[in-house]
Amino acid sequence: MTTVVVVRKGGTVAIASDSLVTFGDTRLDASYEANDKLFKVGGSWIGMSGTTAHFPVLRRALATLPADELKLNSRDEVFDTFLKLHPKLKETYFLNPKEEDADPYESSQFTALIANAAGIFGVYSYREVFEFDRFWSVGTGRSFALGAMYANYDKAKSARELAELGVRAGCEFDKNSSGPVRAHTIKLKTKD
Repeated sequence: MTTVVVVRKGGTVAIASDSLVTFGDTRLDASYEANDKLFKVGGSWIGMSGTTAHFPVLRRALATLPADELKLNSRDEVFDTFLKLHPKLKETYFLNPKEEDADPYESSQFTALIANAAGIFGVYSYREVFEFDRFWSVGTGRSFALGAMYANYDKAKSARELAELGVRAGCEFDKNSSGPVRAHTIKLKTKD
């Protein structure tokens, strides 16, 4: 599984993740495979949690969207982008959107965090979009990461320091997360 975090602090945003891949009970750490759970699309960094199969699919699907459909700079733009992406995931990449019979919408089967100059966003399986003010985390190590970031938000000097701290907490206590920690920082766009 994973620990992915996004942080907004001091005029910057940071996104960070662990590097472990798991296959059931088998762990494939970074010394066996160069796994990077963060990828760049346009001016945004994206990190995901979900089955390993989602990583190449989402990277490819987002990269092939026309520029006028790939907009990730507000909550509404993120929603519109992932709404347009969903049929492509089903038709081109054979996503199975079914989870439970009583589900209100088809699932995209993954959770993603986005960091860019406009802020930090989260996209959940039914295309629910959240814009976070300070920080957030997804994956199996999220509870540990959230606790560590909450306890250290005022003490941390930078968004990157706090993001790395959150992922390290996930790696320390979540059996499905392991280093090395990967992190990227972006300067926030100033509002006119």
